[in-house]
Amino acid sequence: MSFLQRTVINAVVFMATAGFFPQYFQVSSIWVSFIAAAVLGILNMFVKPFFVILSLPITFMTLGFFYLVINAFMLELTSILIGDTFKFANFGAAFLIAIVLSVVNLVITNYRSSI
Repeated sequence: MSFLQRTVINAVVFMATAGFFPQYFQVSSIWVSFIAAAVLGILNMFVKPFFVILSLPITFMTLGFFYLVINAFMLELTSILIGDTFKFANFGAAFLIAIVLSVVNLVITNYRSSI
């Protein structure tokens, strides 16, 4: 899947989860959602591989569960870079959104590969 397609999907998921969980996650506009999705994609390309390599032993010991913590940390880092227009109430909210984002991306990637 291309960077642009994944960015659009992540932006839509950000808007949907902000609508479902307004007390945990806030996005001020659709444009902020697109910018945050692009920033998240760039962070996932350049920063996330270092965290994955560094946390490989704990990820192995937790049977991959720690990978979701890394995804939540990437979302928190995105929130810090974007500012107050894209924010989480706490790390647990970022973890919840990371789970939703992972499931949606998994379903869409599997759907596209089966076509």
